Parts: sequence; structure tokens; C-alpha cells
Amino acid sequence: METTQSVGDQPPRGARVGVVRESNAGERRVALVPKIIPSLRKHGVEVVVEAGAGGGALIPDAAYVEAGATIGDPWSSDVVVKVAAPSDVEVAKMSSGQTLIGFLAPRNADNQIGALKSAGVQAFAVEAIPRISRAQVMDALSSQANVSGYKAVLLAASESTRFFPMLTTAAGTVKPATVLVLGVGVAGLQALATAKRLGGRTTGYDVRPEVADQVRSVGAQWLDLGIDAAGEGGYARELTDAEKAEQQQALEDAIKGFDVVITTALVPGRPAPRLVTAAAVEGMRPGSVIVDLAGETGGNCELTEPGETVVKHGVTIASPLNLPATMPEHASELYSKNIAALLELMLVDGKLAPDFNDQVLADSCVTREVDA
Repeated sequence: METTQSVGDQPPRGARVGVVRESNAGERRVALVPKIIPSLRKHGVEVVVEAGAGGGALIPDAAYVEAGATIGDPWSSDVVVKVAAPSDVEVAKMSSGQTLIGFLAPRNADNQIGALKSAGVQAFAVEAIPRISRAQVMDALSSQANVSGYKAVLLAASESTRFFPMLTTAAGTVKPATVLVLGVGVAGLQALATAKRLGGRTTGYDVRPEVADQVRSVGAQWLDLGIDAAGEGGYARELTDAEKAEQQQALEDAIKGFDVVITTALVPGRPAPRLVTAAAVEGMRPGSVIVDLAGETGGNCELTEPGETVVKHGVTIASPLNLPATMPEHASELYSKNIAALLELMLVDGKLAPDFNDQVLADSCVTREVDA
């Protein structure tokens, strides 16, 4: 039975947006938080939230009701918003004419894009939103990468046998930890900034030399290996075999001098590049730490065991999966703003009317009603 709360005069009913409870193990985020709902209601949007949807992020159902939402069945809504890609069971709950928004892994071979298309569901993948200035407020990859970069440093500090900051005590002076971040996108820059705030001596590396100034802007040094692999859309291109060999040897030599290495390098649609070899790990000082944020696509470290924390050659190698879900309150808040901005781009007088002449909507839409 649905429960509602009257909040005065309401605009004419527009699109109904359903917020589902995430079913993936360990997923604690929710697609919309209560503070976003009033702005959607101003557009005439009705929000229906599945009971317990915000539980993982410590948001009670009552907070949604107070914000003007309804607690009920979200799967019959015009638009269903979620975080993780839908399961087979969840796809089966949807029907032709509905719209789905979320992380849909369109580049993965095992995605649900075909099933959604067969069901006649119009789907928008947030990871396909183009990285252009106008779309920054909708860029869910970036908002969640900020969370990952921050949490990776805290994990590294927790696993480390050494202090991050320089400490001067009556017993002597402790040198600051040296931190190397490989892959300087949003997560990497956040990791560098966080490690710097903790007192570490930070260095960043990326195959795109144009990001060197960004590394320096957060107080870190730039590790120049002389390799350029700038690609399209803000991502790195895949290196040639010769470049990989050159990079590997140079990195092996450099990595051995760091106390902490955090890796964030990803190539869309491909296995994560191997940047930290077994030989590099073996050459690191015992007690050093590697945090590999690329575990979901195989890992940047040759000795990574995705989802596990292991010790190899005296070096702790942590490869956490879905780090944003471990900080569900702020991760959900950031993601909600991304989703709300994308929704507002699709609305005309409260009704869902996406303009596919708009690059943001055209690029992020992975199935359309006209495809069915």
C-alpha cells in the first residue's frame, strides 16, 4: 500500500520517476536522495521510491515522504533510475515505453543492453555522457571517481606500516611517505590531493603529458617517462607494444622508490593496462602498499587479486571493488545531482521528451523507442 503526503498545491502531474532499491551485493548507494526531490517536483515530476531504497545510505523512507515522494512500486514508473546495471530479474520488471537511467556498462560484453532493447525500454547509460563542459554536472563517472580517489588514500594509509606526514618528535624525525599515483584522471587527482593533505610527498604519472599541469596544481610532482598516449574524450589511447615495454621498464625502476602506489588507469571497453609488474612489486620495500582501483577490469598490478587484499613480497596489494558504495551518503548525494540534471534536460513541461539533437542525450542513449 502506498503512502503519500500532501505538500500544498501541486503542479499538474508530469513524468513519474521511480527510485529502486539496489539489489547488487554491497551496493549501498541510492539513485536519488530526498534533498533532490523538491527541485524535481517543481518541474511537475512525481517521485515514487521503493521501500528501503535509501537504507544502505542511512536514509529512512520517512525522509523521502517528507520531501514529497511516495513510497511504492517504482518499476511501473515512466522513468526508472538506479545505480548499478539491472539484473535479469529487474529487466523483466520493465515494459515497453519505459525509460531507464543508470550505470549500464554499455562497453561490457555481458551488459543488459540487448535485453532492454528487446523489452522496448529506452535506456540512458550515465557512463556514456560526453565529457564536455556543459555536461559536467551530469558526469556520474567523475562524481563517483572523486569518491574512489579519496577513499583509496584512506585505505592506503590504513594498510601502511608507516606514517604519511613528516613527524618531528623527541625520539627523532620520521620522513613523510612517498606516494605515486598512476593514472591522473578525476580519481587520480583526488588521490594526489588527499595524500598531500595527509602529509605525503606526492608524485603523479599519466601517459597523457597534458595533465602534468593538473598534477602540479594539487601540489604533486610529475613523473615524466617520455611516453605520450593522449586519446579521445579525455581518455588515454592504448599503447603500442614498443611503448608498453618502454613504459614498463621505466615504471619498474621508478615504483621501487615509493612507499605507496595508487593505480587508477582505465581504457574504456578494454582490460586495464598492466602498469605494476611482479618485478616492480618485488623491488618495493617490505611494508609498502599498492591500492589498485582498476580491479573490476583486471587490475593495473600484475599481482592484483580483484576484490581482495593480499601480501606479496612483503607488499600489501589491495584491490577494492566499488569503493563509492563504501561512502554511500556523499556518493549518493553526488550521483543524485548528476541524475537530476540529466532528467531536467529531458523534461518539457514536466513530461519526458528527450531531444536527441542534444549531444548529451544522443551519446548517452543506448536504446531508443524507435529501435523496438
